Amino acid sequence: MTPEQLSAEPIKGTFYYDIISPFSYFYVKQRHRLEKRLAIEPVPILLGGLFRATDNRGPGEIEAKRPHTYQYCVWLAEKLGLPFRFPEHHPFLTVAAQRLLVQENAQWEMVERAFEYVWVEGKDPNLSWSEFCQYLGLAADTPKPDAPEIKAKLMSNTESAKTDGAFGVPTLVINGHAFWGVDTIDWAMDYLDRPNMFEEAAYRYSGQVPSGL
Repeated sequence: MTPEQLSAEPIKGTFYYDIISPFSYFYVKQRHRLEKRLAIEPVPILLGGLFRATDNRGPGEIEAKRPHTYQYCVWLAEKLGLPFRFPEHHPFLTVAAQRLLVQENAQWEMVERAFEYVWVEGKDPNLSWSEFCQYLGLAADTPKPDAPEIKAKLMSNTESAKTDGAFGVPTLVINGHAFWGVDTIDWAMDYLDRPNMFEEAAYRYSGQVPSGL
């Protein structure tokens, strides 16, 4: 990284997330690696809606993948030195919690608390809504959001994620390029050092390789 890059104004990045994702939790806990170079905006979406829009499914919905994926999460948490505990069941519906984060225009402190409630406390917000709200610093009697504009905003965020190239979470979008997964933090950092990366011949070709099926 050059001195000019270090002193430059941070580039805007958009971080699409859903608290259902343990990999998004791992990403949130490592976001400091990017924050010197990026001004990252957290944007809540509905992962199930994104899956439907992109003809995709999560590993928690695929029986053969569940044990491997969940045990890998336990290992990765150990490797990263992060507290980690699976909730009572998984996956579960996050629409109420994600709407709440939209309603509160949740910034990083609240976003991180929401992830910790699920992935450190090991709880499903649907089963202890009042406690979840208090955990976020809100009143215990905060109702589940039901306003049409909040519902519409969550849907709009999800559609924006699809338009930006996301097909799952966590996804970080920088300059129109989508970096999906906690394992792409290094790739995103390399891209910031090589902003013409996707114009290189190998990247152009690999982005449009025809299918042989």
